[in-house]
Amino acid sequence: MVKRVIYPPAWLLIGLVAVFALNEYYPGMRFTGLASQLIGGAIIVFALFLLVSANGLFFRAQTGIIPFRPVTALVTDGVYRLSRNPMYLGMMLVLLGCAITVGAATALLVPLMFAVIIQFRYILPEEAMLMDAFPEDFAAYRARVRRWI
Repeated sequence: MVKRVIYPPAWLLIGLVAVFALNEYYPGMRFTGLASQLIGGAIIVFALFLLVSANGLFFRAQTGIIPFRPVTALVTDGVYRLSRNPMYLGMMLVLLGCAITVGAATALLVPLMFAVIIQFRYILPEEAMLMDAFPEDFAAYRARVRRWI
């Protein structure tokens, strides 16, 4: 098993720093205004709902939330009926909401880069781990629920 030194919340923090740094130093085209503030804010609120809901479901199932640690249950209800990765989706949406709120076109690259990093560094290996732990249940879950949305 590959040791993961940087966990997803750290990637989120790095992404937030990148959004604000790009906004300050390399904004590219600007699209600031009330509409971007409202849309970005709404996305952030929805993202936080996803994060809190998903975390609560893990807590209720009494299973681990830290990537690559042993899990005791496959969580498939609540927001997990809509996405196999609502926590990662929530983090990516926080970055998207912040990028839209600051109104810097270059900042829109950050959520995309975050999604690529998370996909290859965490999601694909976690799915392999879940397939080993819950072969039939995870296969059925994977067949009915998309990875992101």
